[in-house]
Amino acid sequence: MRYTTFGRRTGLRVSEYALGTANFGTGWGAGAELEEARRIFDRFAEAGGTFLDTADNYQFGESEELTGKFVSADRDHFVIGNRSVQNRWKKTAGQSHTILAS
Repeated sequence: MRYTTFGRRTGLRVSEYALGTANFGTGWGAGAELEEARRIFDRFAEAGGTFLDTADNYQFGESEELTGKFVSADRDHFVIGNRSVQNRWKKTAGQSHTILAS
């Protein structure tokens, strides 16, 4: 895996590839259930991936919750890009606490 600096002043080193997590969960009626999402995440991490993309509206918040659980054991190793879309989906208002808590 190759790495790059995220931004000009952050000092954060991230993998050049990011893992998009919009398919983590089944809130939209399709996507990866817990076990499959975990396998995807683990394979990305094993390959050296460190940069994750999630948002509170992916899978009505389920994606963000799963991502938070997956990174919690080694939180300092990962950089998470997160967009918050408060109140766009009634089920997701306030879900960002899941990632912050990790």
